[in-house]
Amino acid sequence: MSATEVVPFDWHRMFIGDAPWLFLLEIVFRTLLMYGWLLLLLRIVGRRGLAQLSIVEFAIVIALGSAVGDAPFYPDVPLLHAMLVVAVVVFLQWGLAQLINRSEKVETFMEGRPTLVVDGGRVNLQGLKDVSLSSEELFERLRLAGVTQLGEVRFAFVEQGGNLSIFRFEARSVRLGLPIVPPQDLVDSDALENEARADDPHACTNCGDVEASRPAGPCPRCGQRRWIPAKVDAFEDA
Repeated sequence: MSATEVVPFDWHRMFIGDAPWLFLLEIVFRTLLMYGWLLLLLRIVGRRGLAQLSIVEFAIVIALGSAVGDAPFYPDVPLLHAMLVVAVVVFLQWGLAQLINRSEKVETFMEGRPTLVVDGGRVNLQGLKDVSLSSEELFERLRLAGVTQLGEVRFAFVEQGGNLSIFRFEARSVRLGLPIVPPQDLVDSDALENEARADDPHACTNCGDVEASRPAGPCPRCGQRRWIPAKVDAFEDA
């Protein structure tokens, strides 16, 4: 419909349009299908980047934004159709919330489980793979929480909402670990290696595995070959 054909405040066009009433049922079907498809895709992609929103909450933000955004601007989109889409999405969200509250299986399927990414000062490589997070991104999040070396961290979990929760060792129990402060991009690992003795404890720069002396070959946990001296205090000798 062109701008010249639009009759302002044509109530029939604004609320109903020219489609038959049965088309309203098709709108319900379309909304259910697209919302379900959106949830499935978000579940496959995972929690990365969702910040504090759950997958279901993120989906409803997208769905409502699309439904509400079109109606005010396009004269050929009847308001009744947009209102029906919004109502279906809201009630669908309410129904999913009830299912999630009543069923642990539904909650796990929709929102996943917390994922262990650091265990006893070492990176849980499978956990990182499960949440599509790299070691460098994990180290960045740990630095933002004030962690200077991996041996400080007893456990770290990527929660259902994508946030990182960290549980530290007590001060007297802190272990030797991979220094992550300063970031490895700013560290001359070759210079550190030249200053260290071969019989000093060394940490793998990828997974944080600590060996009593500098290994001659790759890391037994992840296969990487870069090692730097392990420390209890990341700022020692800095």
